[in-house]
Amino acid sequence: MRKKKVSNTQPPTLLSIIIALCIFGYAYIKGRGDSTATNSDPTTVVADSVPTAGTTEAVSTEDEAEDTTSVQAPSGIEIPRFTKKRQSQILIRLAYTASYNKYTRCPNWVAWKLTADHTDGPYVRKGYRFHEDLDVPYPRAYYEDYKGSPYGMQRGHMCPAADNKWSDEAMDECHLLTNICPQYGQLNGGEWKDLEDACRDWARDYGCIYIVCGPIFYSNSPREIGEHDISVPDAFFKVVLRLGRNPQALGFIYPNDRCSGPMSDYVMSVDAVEKTVGLDFFSALNDAVENKVERRANLSKWN
Repeated sequence: MRKKKVSNTQPPTLLSIIIALCIFGYAYIKGRGDSTATNSDPTTVVADSVPTAGTTEAVSTEDEAEDTTSVQAPSGIEIPRFTKKRQSQILIRLAYTASYNKYTRCPNWVAWKLTADHTDGPYVRKGYRFHEDLDVPYPRAYYEDYKGSPYGMQRGHMCPAADNKWSDEAMDECHLLTNICPQYGQLNGGEWKDLEDACRDWARDYGCIYIVCGPIFYSNSPREIGEHDISVPDAFFKVVLRLGRNPQALGFIYPNDRCSGPMSDYVMSVDAVEKTVGLDFFSALNDAVENKVERRANLSKWN
């Protein structure tokens, strides 16, 4: 008779059951702990989407603090980008950069960084003459083109002489006629000058600001002056940016005509200026900061 095989399998002991339960419990608790730590990690921030340019969505005080604690200026922040096709020759000067248009004989824009220590200096405007810019092709503007203008136009600086008193070279270059537009006399010496004075005050107050300005042509056939057909702008724009703890930006458009009224009559958002002139300003900024400062203008935020 064959003997029954005796199984070597032993029933689990109480000790082995306890060990297995301990291992399972530890793995379960650790998994829960890892999951909780990931969800509560204070360095992981889920941010709300930034309101797009042109919206009026409010930004909370907390959001403002997060956006403004360490806003630094990227290199070349003042240089705009074209959003509409335009003839352009870039001219890099000591104090400013200009985009010159050979068809209008005017700059498309002039951009510069204005610091507090550049708002004064020993080199005053008297003694410096306007002169042609040999870096641009002929025909180009000459001093005589502005003499006896039938529209009461003067030689209007884009980067003003008073922003260049810190350097002989800078003062001389700001009198190049590629930095000049035909500007109505009462605007040149009135509201536009008031805005230039305000910019210098802001540079002194905040240490540094970034400025872009230039002519606006609403017509493809503008009026012209002089033997070399210098186009007369219909209006002028200026945008101003300050950074630091509380970044702000302002936009302005002034008609090239007799203007009256306070600066608040001409202020607008940078976004509004961009739509009019076909330029993208301060595009080197972080998108969140750029969208925020460009969609609104508040003169009360400027000293």
